[in-house]
Amino acid sequence: MIDTNDWRNWDQATLDRQYSPSSCVPSLAAYLDEYRELSAAARRDAMALTDLRYGPHPDETLDFFPARAPHASLQVFVHGGNWQDVTKDSSAFAAPAFLRAGAAFAAVGYGLAPAVGIDEIVAMVRRSLRWLRAHARELGFAPDRIHLTGTSAGAHLAAMAMIATRDVDIAGATLLSGMYDLEPVRNTYINRALGMDDSTALRNSPLHWLPPNLPPVVIARGGNETGEYIRQHDRMAAALRTRTRVTEVVAPNRDHFDLPYDLGVPGTRLGDAVLAQMMIPTPIGRTGAAAWTQQR
Repeated sequence: MIDTNDWRNWDQATLDRQYSPSSCVPSLAAYLDEYRELSAAARRDAMALTDLRYGPHPDETLDFFPARAPHASLQVFVHGGNWQDVTKDSSAFAAPAFLRAGAAFAAVGYGLAPAVGIDEIVAMVRRSLRWLRAHARELGFAPDRIHLTGTSAGAHLAAMAMIATRDVDIAGATLLSGMYDLEPVRNTYINRALGMDDSTALRNSPLHWLPPNLPPVVIARGGNETGEYIRQHDRMAAALRTRTRVTEVVAPNRDHFDLPYDLGVPGTRLGDAVLAQMMIPTPIGRTGAAAWTQQR
């Protein structure tokens, strides 16, 4: 049994494996292919507004999925990929569930390492939220009902945005399988693209900068995660509980990559928690989980 409280004593191969969630699944490529296919279908079926520019960098664009009715909640999704892979084009697979629930949805793109450093990636996600808030009226959602979700590296970026974007009223946040202390990450293969030194890792570790008051948070992970992802989850959940209302979800039959499929899906533990945070009632009877299983 690996002592996950003592990562500094591990050899490089062990530490790298602990920060490789793909080591827990048969095929990462299969998930990435499915993300792309489901996201493309969502954009096609919902007639999304694509490639809306929110900042000066070429990658500062987002896709927006309007709600059926005005003044709806908005769910903003920030993708993962170790800050160096995946794009918004593979990040809209959760949009149909939120649209069915009556919410709007946005998939945020941002620049990737090594071309862009982590300080600037964090700044980009913050800019996306400010842009969305400024354009709430024309996009048709309520500016005080912005909910923010991130998965994996996206959970880190969502947490950094949540603690620092003072001019955007974040109504709630959902953090999935995230990394919240970047010092161990700095010592892994991931840092070859990021190039973090110790001060960069520290100032971009949301676990160390949580303010006294935060919006309510759903923090979730799959049952099939590495020990380090479990430890990071546990530390962040404990710290958040002293500052806000926390709903913790551990989905025993989910892993790092399929947990986000439950976002907004009633009848799943994560989906119900997120919809409750958004104050959206879940339907009684046939569950969205069953419908989602049939779709996939």
